[in-house]
Amino acid sequence: MLFSGKAILAKFQYRYGVDSLDVMALRMVYSLPLFVSLAVIETRRAWRRSDSLSWRELTIVVILGLVGYYLSSLLDFWGLEYVPVSLERLLLFLNPTFVLLIGLLFFGRTVSGRQWLAMLISYLGVALVMIESLRVEGEHIALGSLLVLGAATSYAVYMSVSGELIARVGARRLVAYAMCVSTLATLTHFALRKDPGSLLELPAAVHGLAAANAVFCTFMPVSLTMAAVARVGSATTAQLSVVGPVSLVFLGYWLLGERISWVQIVGTAVVLCGVMVLTRRSANHVPVGLGQGGGKR
Repeated sequence: MLFSGKAILAKFQYRYGVDSLDVMALRMVYSLPLFVSLAVIETRRAWRRSDSLSWRELTIVVILGLVGYYLSSLLDFWGLEYVPVSLERLLLFLNPTFVLLIGLLFFGRTVSGRQWLAMLISYLGVALVMIESLRVEGEHIALGSLLVLGAATSYAVYMSVSGELIARVGARRLVAYAMCVSTLATLTHFALRKDPGSLLELPAAVHGLAAANAVFCTFMPVSLTMAAVARVGSATTAQLSVVGPVSLVFLGYWLLGERISWVQIVGTAVVLCGVMVLTRRSANHVPVGLGQGGGKR
């Protein structure tokens, strides 16, 4: 639920006239000290084991940080300017199906009949919700949905290629390094587009929401998810993560005044059924310990 709350806080920030790049830059600035601290702790542990990264592994970490966190977060926050939070989280929740398709197309992995069925159920549910959202919200939903799907796809690429490195360096160490890379990329992007000093001129409420986003919707859920995987396993963690999209359907209605219809509720339920069918069989092949979008995402 904390992962999903990122979208709620971003929507509140947009009410102050900021854009997706402002929101993303502030989030990364406030989360950077936490991930740097985690990186230092994990690096010291690695040094005690004489376990340093090779140049090839460092290059992969940089690429993963750019694709899995910088690009994914950029597209996600941009998409949130156009779509309701319930649809955003539902689209991001298709991530496991994208991981399967990437494995099929680029890594020669097989997809079982049950997994194909799960994907079909998920996509039918999303189609139902999107058609209803287009009717209720307007055509801008299409652009926002494409941006969020791009975010889900880029994070699926990260998940698909990071498995070997996670086994080698550990989830905490990889996440800490990748988030530091993402922060550097984000701030470079911001400096090329805007005056860095403009961040200091934003309202105090925007900074407060960004700090909450960094601590409660970025660093804390990553830590909690990794702890959950260690205690109950990745399959159970993946199945319990369905709470996120469900919570946003109602939190968006309650806190943001977003409209909700029975068609959207039914479509959300269909997607969650598909994901639950999928994670029963494939969760062990997906590093869910890194969280959803976001990053999620």
